[in-house]
Amino acid sequence: MNRALTLDDLVLAGIALATGFLVAFLSRTLLRWLGKHAKRTRWSGDDVIVDALRTVVPWAAIAGGAAAAAAVLPLTKTVQHTVNQCLTVLLIFVVTVSAARVIAGLVQALTQSRSGVAGSATIFVNITRVLVLAIGFLVMLQSLGISIAPMLTALGVGGLAVALALQDTLANLFAGIHILASKTVQPGDYIKLSSNEEGYVEDINWRQTTVRALSNNLIVIPNGQLAKANMTNFMRPEQQLTVLVQVGVAYDSDLEHVERVTMEVVAEVMTEIAGAVPDHEPAVRFHTFGDSRIGFTVILGVGEFSDQYRIKHEFIKRLHRRYREEGIRVPAPARNISLQQGAVVIPQQRTGTGTAEPAEAADAAETAPARLEG
Repeated sequence: MNRALTLDDLVLAGIALATGFLVAFLSRTLLRWLGKHAKRTRWSGDDVIVDALRTVVPWAAIAGGAAAAAAVLPLTKTVQHTVNQCLTVLLIFVVTVSAARVIAGLVQALTQSRSGVAGSATIFVNITRVLVLAIGFLVMLQSLGISIAPMLTALGVGGLAVALALQDTLANLFAGIHILASKTVQPGDYIKLSSNEEGYVEDINWRQTTVRALSNNLIVIPNGQLAKANMTNFMRPEQQLTVLVQVGVAYDSDLEHVERVTMEVVAEVMTEIAGAVPDHEPAVRFHTFGDSRIGFTVILGVGEFSDQYRIKHEFIKRLHRRYREEGIRVPAPARNISLQQGAVVIPQQRTGTGTAEPAEAADAAETAPARLEG
């Protein structure tokens, strides 16, 4: 010490510390009040900024009070320098962490506010956070008097070895960036891979893509594998899509009547069922003279992929009820069996349950009338 410690020094140091804590408390209370008002706005970026300031400002006030108390006390130059360095490192650490939170939060808010951008993908957020923390760490070392030039040189030399050791990790990282940059897949899309995995894309991070199946199970796919796979995206270029329902009626049906009734049911479903497309034009297309029926396709419009199950369900129920009211018959599959002397000849005709087994054919042969030859 340059001089003896007095009571006045302790009082002034205590006042400086108390002032720092008081300012920290008042600023945190003020920022909490601002945070409540920020939640009422549409932009989520102000919530992120206020939340980060609630961490930075109180710690900065406490560090300022501690620095003022250290300046008041009769400390030696070495102790004073050490205290100032510790407070500087603490302040840089708090500012770096808060800046990483703010910038990462702003990046996430920006991506969520724009369509066609990676809404909930954490890969960009994580990269931004790591870069800010790395810069803050280098600034912290520089403030301590540690030269960062040799460290940067060593990192440059060792980068090649790290890249070779982390080939799969880096491949997944750049594959994820490529997927998001090309906008072929975004969080919220419903996709189906050639390997039959399908579901909604939950998130794309630095290593893997998380897909939620309709059964609510999570499917984890490495980004590199996703980039190489043949994939169908049911949300692009637009969410609305058409689904096909196969129907068949008896040969004695009036096809004009069948078409008119079916289109009325389609129009009813499109306007009354949630998830349907009200302005969808009903479409019925006859296409096949089947074994026991005339087959046709009904084309339905749905808002997005998972809506098709509910719409098909309602359409089939209502169509069946309407056909019964109109007297339109949907024939059951039929099979003709002809018997010859010494053998049973069964035409290879499939039904709704498949081809009959030999035992079933023998039972049918016993009850069927025989046609004798010779």
